[in-house]
Amino acid sequence: MIPVAAGRTLFEKVWDSHEVARRGAQSLLYVDRHMVHEVTSPQAFEGLREGGRRVRRPDLTVATADHNVPTGGGPLRVVDGDSAAQLEALERNCAEFGVELFGMGHPGRGIVHVIGPQLGLPLPGSTIVCGDSHTATQGAFGALAFGIGTSEVEHVLATQTVWMDRPAPLEVRVDGSLRRGPAVAAKDVILSVIRMIGTAGGAGTIVEYRGSAISGMSVEQRMTVCNMSIEAGSRAGLVAPDEKTVEYLRGKRYAPDDIDAAAAGWLSELRTDGSAKFAKSFRLDAGAVAPQVSWGTSPGMTCDVTDAVPAPEEYGAGDPAAEESARAALRYMGLEPGTPITDVRLDRVFIGSCTNARLEDLRDAAGMVEGRSVAPGVRAMVVPGSQEVKREAEAEGLGAAFEKAGFEWRESGCSMCLGMNPDVLSAGERCASTSNRNFEGRQGAGGRTHLVSPVTAAAAAVAGRFVDAREWV
Repeated sequence: MIPVAAGRTLFEKVWDSHEVARRGAQSLLYVDRHMVHEVTSPQAFEGLREGGRRVRRPDLTVATADHNVPTGGGPLRVVDGDSAAQLEALERNCAEFGVELFGMGHPGRGIVHVIGPQLGLPLPGSTIVCGDSHTATQGAFGALAFGIGTSEVEHVLATQTVWMDRPAPLEVRVDGSLRRGPAVAAKDVILSVIRMIGTAGGAGTIVEYRGSAISGMSVEQRMTVCNMSIEAGSRAGLVAPDEKTVEYLRGKRYAPDDIDAAAAGWLSELRTDGSAKFAKSFRLDAGAVAPQVSWGTSPGMTCDVTDAVPAPEEYGAGDPAAEESARAALRYMGLEPGTPITDVRLDRVFIGSCTNARLEDLRDAAGMVEGRSVAPGVRAMVVPGSQEVKREAEAEGLGAAFEKAGFEWRESGCSMCLGMNPDVLSAGERCASTSNRNFEGRQGAGGRTHLVSPVTAAAAAVAGRFVDAREWV
């Protein structure tokens, strides 16, 4: 009897089609698109310069300024010396090596993981790398999108390939429908996934998100889910392409001219075979997902907005290391076990980042603040993910709506997602943030970060504390 060939997952199909060579447990992968920003590229370009090498495929490389860019009103001026040096190096290196740059004054500038999809770079079945872990965002298009280190950035610039250990495929299936949208959002789904499997639950894997709830999401919502795959320990996240993917890419600069012909192949081939095997599988009922608020210093330290801050023993569930981690987190966050999340008051609110600064995010948040105002004592800001998002939001009146409610409407950039620009928290300030990480000092030394969705952040800005936005819609 002839054995039946084992089916393959979507990840395995894309990986196998890009494998150039093997070296032990590692594969040499061809890279279809390489994205670059100012933080992880200076040493890589300098390595090329010192070795007398060129960028092998400058036509497949795109650069942008994002991490260090100030977002305040008026002419953008970088006052920090290190930030200025990195941005100047990016300008110089891109000019020397022939790489297209969306620099400080460019109308197409923005966060690298926001402008990539806007340009149509993450085509289904392609490989994309960038010296930034949240490159995983672009897996929402059925692309294998990895964050890489600086030495790997140099290798890709020189060879258009990268060596990688082969991960295992992991399935996260989310079925059912989200209740009371947009008060329950894609951000709540991925925070719930991380809460369920842990921050190491995806270690050594590529996550494929499947199920009716994922199919029902827009492409921008899928980007939010894939973005935070890294916070579950995974190397990347993937969603199989569908008609929504095709329509999003239609007319984009780097999308095929005859996208319908390309789509025929994407939609027929880029999906997991019925007989394929995953190393691990997890399931989540979308109908049970509530608005999430992180209470600790890791994305896994999260609970429903209607819950209370857990005791270390409750969080640790018998694991001494987890209990001690929770105690340390509560000390840093200045929270007591048993405190209702809705009693936690805020100093700052940040709506932005590569996780939640796209047009749909801003629409949802603006709908929550219409006819309302930011609470006294709260400083709230909205930072679009790109200049294109900013223009589109202003054309729809969203920028004016935020300003009318008392929010600061900023220029695009990474902003308060991380402490590498002027948008930082002061020690002890508590912030509801739509970003992806709540580590100690992530948004500023001593700053206290609570991860939430754009709608939960907007409602919290109005109330001055966390509230269940489901009661407002």
